[in-house]
Amino acid sequence: MTITIYHNRDCGTSRNTLAMIRQGGADPIVIEYLKTPPSRERLRELIAAMGISVRALLREKGTPYKELGLDDPKWTDDELLDFMMAHPILINRPIVVTPKGVRLCRPSEAVLDLLPNSHIGRFVKEDGEIINAD
Repeated sequence: MTITIYHNRDCGTSRNTLAMIRQGGADPIVIEYLKTPPSRERLRELIAAMGISVRALLREKGTPYKELGLDDPKWTDDELLDFMMAHPILINRPIVVTPKGVRLCRPSEAVLDLLPNSHIGRFVKEDGEIINAD
């Protein structure tokens, strides 16, 4: 089973998600999306596959969200995509793609439903939270 994660190594949730995937025995394709952002069309496909709105994929914390005024509902989906293309840090993460589906894995344990082996046992997140996925 091919698993792809759109990953930001500076994000704890993304690191936890990647570690859970690996603890489940998978060797995912890791796309560091800040270095290699998805194309506009790929981003549209991911959003559609997740069944969320473009706005729901926007990340606020640690981004130019406020400075760009993206909280204003005047922005169309196409304009929001333009902002994400210009500032990939605005794309929330991690996005995981498997044959079982596509999901924004926040919280990180949301990835378990997408894994071929969701029974990864005991997992300790970076913040000390314990996940028991037996």
